[in-house]
Amino acid sequence: MPEGDTVLRTARRLHAALGGEVLARSDLRWPSLATTDLSGQRVTEVVALGKHVLLRTDAGLTLHSHLRMDGSWHVTPTGRPWGARSSDGVRAVLEGPRWTAVGHRLGMLDLLPTAAEGELVGHLGPDLLADGWDEGGAATAAGAVAADPAREVGDALLDQRLVAGVGTFWMSEALFLVGTSPWAPVGDVADVPGLLARLRRMMRAAADAREPVQTTTGDTRPGRNRYVHARSGLPCLRCGTTVRVAPLGTGPTARSAFSCPHCQPGPRPTDDGRPQTPLGHDRRRTGQTPRYSRGR
Repeated sequence: MPEGDTVLRTARRLHAALGGEVLARSDLRWPSLATTDLSGQRVTEVVALGKHVLLRTDAGLTLHSHLRMDGSWHVTPTGRPWGARSSDGVRAVLEGPRWTAVGHRLGMLDLLPTAAEGELVGHLGPDLLADGWDEGGAATAAGAVAADPAREVGDALLDQRLVAGVGTFWMSEALFLVGTSPWAPVGDVADVPGLLARLRRMMRAAADAREPVQTTTGDTRPGRNRYVHARSGLPCLRCGTTVRVAPLGTGPTARSAFSCPHCQPGPRPTDDGRPQTPLGHDRRRTGQTPRYSRGR
């Protein structure tokens, strides 16, 4: 799922294309919005809030979207073909005089009065990437995360009600960098404000980078741009121990957490200890145990 840095880049791109412009045409391919027409409305701003995109108009309306797992917004010069995204999966088309924004496979699309945005996003904690983070947001988020010292720290960081914008990529990578197991209780984390500050620095750097590549290692090459996330069954880039993945949380909200058992000592209650293959490895093709599945 796109995380806060990707959503912020998306909102910036949409604002640069449509901010201040009057929409010449809109096409919202969503059941509840099929007859809605935003043409003639001026886009006043497009902002990100956690993993949500809010496009506001001078009519006092907000078009809210969430990318979920596969969604994206693309900008193309008005009048040019949209390419492969011209039909299947298109959920929204916003045409301005110079640029057209196309929402593809969006997970959520809502139109509501700007004054009522709280109905959709009022439950969110402080946005980790907000410009005013240090003006109260940091302290509020740190207090919320630390409020339940028995909760698994990885689960707390992913709770958008506590702090908005963090997903499994940045959670896994940040906890690796501070040497903490995702299943460790929050009470064992010596510096929650420092952990959030590290997350903010990394995610802001990704949002501000020229190329949309998330990296925590300083290397943008595929497979070398992260320490643990999506690297289960492969050797840790620091110590060589096999990186592992296990469920974090319970029920329908459970996610996958990646970690290095050596660099991140601590509890792993959901890890069954069985050998793990690298993601994408097809054991049936070779009939052999992968090279790294029996690591330390």
